[in-house]
Amino acid sequence: MISNSIKQNIRQYTMIIALLSIWIIFALLTEGIFLTSRNLSNLFLQMVTVGFLACGMVLVIVATHIDLSVGSVAGTLGAVAAALMTKAGLNPVLTIIITLGCGVLVGCWHGFWISYRGVPAFIVTLASMTAFKGITLAITKGATIGEFPLGFKALGQGYVPKLFLKNASFNDTSIIIGIFFIILFIILDLRKRNSRIKHDLEVISMPFQILRMALVAAVISIPCMVMISYRGIPYAVLLLIGIVLIFTFTTKKTKFGRYVYAIGGNKQAARLSGVNIKRVNFFIFVLMGLLTALASIVFTGRLNAATTSAGNLFELDAIAACYIGGTSSSGGVGTIVGAIIGALVMASLDNGMSLLNVEIMYQYIIKGAILLFAVWIDFMTNKKS
Repeated sequence: MISNSIKQNIRQYTMIIALLSIWIIFALLTEGIFLTSRNLSNLFLQMVTVGFLACGMVLVIVATHIDLSVGSVAGTLGAVAAALMTKAGLNPVLTIIITLGCGVLVGCWHGFWISYRGVPAFIVTLASMTAFKGITLAITKGATIGEFPLGFKALGQGYVPKLFLKNASFNDTSIIIGIFFIILFIILDLRKRNSRIKHDLEVISMPFQILRMALVAAVISIPCMVMISYRGIPYAVLLLIGIVLIFTFTTKKTKFGRYVYAIGGNKQAARLSGVNIKRVNFFIFVLMGLLTALASIVFTGRLNAATTSAGNLFELDAIAACYIGGTSSSGGVGTIVGAIIGALVMASLDNGMSLLNVEIMYQYIIKGAILLFAVWIDFMTNKKS
């Protein structure tokens, strides 16, 4: 049972080992600076934007599509949000609602052309990548738009406030949140075990079950402790955790999720099974548009400014995060959690190389090489199978 579990999740385990290796290497090269609570907390915050995009990109790639426009669209939506607040004088709540609505409209536009007009996603999103860069320039006039209200900035820069111990050196609210997630995992894991026993399915022995729960609890505790010892858990990280839970549930427990994997695994078989492929593809891009809007809001709030270069190469990071996290380039395979691990790998590389003052041209070369390597691994795996 344990060996089967390891075989089924070998790529994600490999990525976790790779992530830990990257952290150890950067810790040694930066003489421990990389592993300080302040740096790791900032790293998690930096990873959030790509994490949002990667959640949507998993569905896109699993269904054998690609979206090259997320960077440009995120830049444009960030500029829209900035213009609404600074030029139109709208409050943050209304601005966020309108920006999310714009993201959904962009997703509908892509979904219409891809699903109902049969234009390849590569072409549609490539066209949007160019067009939205122009729209961003038109909105910003080539200048930086900045200084937003506190409510908007909090989404990108804010931390969960202390609840009871106001003068403590740690964030008590974040401790409660960490304990909540550990208890939630234990309850869900035990329910899953009981369900398998009820249906006469094989389960691992209770000692190994407890060992697994202890390991997962440690995995949840470590990043929580890092953030708690600095300023607490950022709002943006909490938001990302919520999105990961929702999308993990959607992909594993809903008809829509099963249809996405069915289309990616064998489109003809999915069609013969009665799956409405056009509708599913349409909603995949609507969700991608919504998550792109969310990413743009958090990113613009974190920078407290909208610039013409915002969102540059986000598509590379999001696509690379998916492939590194185990999503197959041939479709049908991929997980939300894997994509988040991939996003953490990309953010760690960015953060570590910046601490080492690696020139930006070498950063691009290294990230490009890692993307190529991840796709090659996927290609070789598919070839063997």
